[in-house]
Amino acid sequence: MSENLDYEINQELGECYLFMGDLEKAQEYYEKAASSNGVHAAPYMGLATIAVQRGSLDEALGLYQRAASAEQSDKALAGIGLVRMEQGNNDEAYEKFAESLAINPENHVALFGIVQTGYTMDRLESIIPYLEKCLAVDPMKSDVRYTLAGCLVSLGQTTDAGRHLEILIEHEPGHTAARELYEQVTAL
Repeated sequence: MSENLDYEINQELGECYLFMGDLEKAQEYYEKAASSNGVHAAPYMGLATIAVQRGSLDEALGLYQRAASAEQSDKALAGIGLVRMEQGNNDEAYEKFAESLAINPENHVALFGIVQTGYTMDRLESIIPYLEKCLAVDPMKSDVRYTLAGCLVSLGQTTDAGRHLEILIEHEPGHTAARELYEQVTAL
């Protein structure tokens, strides 16, 4: 069997077993995929996911870093950011989320990670451009628009927040949280 085919089969089996929740089998096949072709990030991403599920954050961090060195991807960088955030290293987490979003402005893990770290570090104003870039790609992302409106409210920019809430309510009239926030904003 060719090395590439061997890699693809083992990678697919790893993903299947991970999806089914069999972490032992998933790990076995991801390790085979990694050893058959060490240039792909995917098996390291799978192994990192398993490590996170087992609560082994240091191991997960190493695996995400290995995946990022194999292929600089938004997912690997977001994974590093999540682990760093969980470890309480918000500065590095923020940096990794920002790097992830530079590659893919729609990476929701990185986007909401940067919102959380930005809020914790009192850097709300710095996260606004990331939310706006995501909306520039897909203006109908209601969760992103609602988050942006909430950040703007927190920053005292109620006019801009109201505008975003109006757009959201127009496209999703049943969005109760947006409607409630809009009522609060317009009452100010």
